[in-house]
Formats: sequence, structure tokens, C-alpha cells
Amino acid sequence: MNAHIDFQAIMGRDGRPEYFIVPAQVFERIRPLLEVEILKEGIPQAVVEAHVLRDVPMVRAWREHLGLTQQEVCERSGLLQPALARMESGEAKLRKATRQKLAAAMGITLEQLV
Repeated sequence: MNAHIDFQAIMGRDGRPEYFIVPAQVFERIRPLLEVEILKEGIPQAVVEAHVLRDVPMVRAWREHLGLTQQEVCERSGLLQPALARMESGEAKLRKATRQKLAAAMGITLEQLV
């Protein structure tokens, strides 16, 4: 990991960190990853790091983690490659139906795609 996130630790009486304070912008980016349902399904550390630390959209982080090409995801999902490229750049907002197609194409749950 090359990215650095500033945070402050609040120590408990035992001298160990009890709370962490992070910038609001960082918290808002990781908040969906903290949801219980998502944690039950699991998101690999590499996907989380790509999304949170390198600002890679979840669609791209998952695709790269799974070793899939854009073309493979498009063939499985029925989407066009230029549309997927826009989604992976963060330019396009994904509708629920599109997220469902992408999740199915990559073999993950909708909740894992966030």
C-alpha cells in the first residue's frame, strides 16, 4: 500500500486504540463496506484497497481482482464495452439493473458490488 490516510487513534484505558478518527471524505467512501450484509458476503482486501486507497470504482476493482477483461464482462452481461469503460472510470452512475447484470457477470452478489 502506497497511499497514506491521516487518522487519529483514541486510546482506551488499557493503552490500546479504542476508536479511530478519519477524515469525513474517507469515511464516506468506506461506509458502504462496513454494512453488516456486505461483511457477511465478504469483499477481498485487494478490492477494498483498490477502491478506498486508490479511488478505483468497485466495478473495475472487482473485474481486475477476478482477472476478467472488459470484453469478458461485456459478453457475460450484455453491456457494450464503451458503456463499461465509462462505468469503470466513475463517469457513469450505475442503475440497479445494471449493477445486477454486472454482479451476475462477475459471479458476485449485488451487495458485494456496492
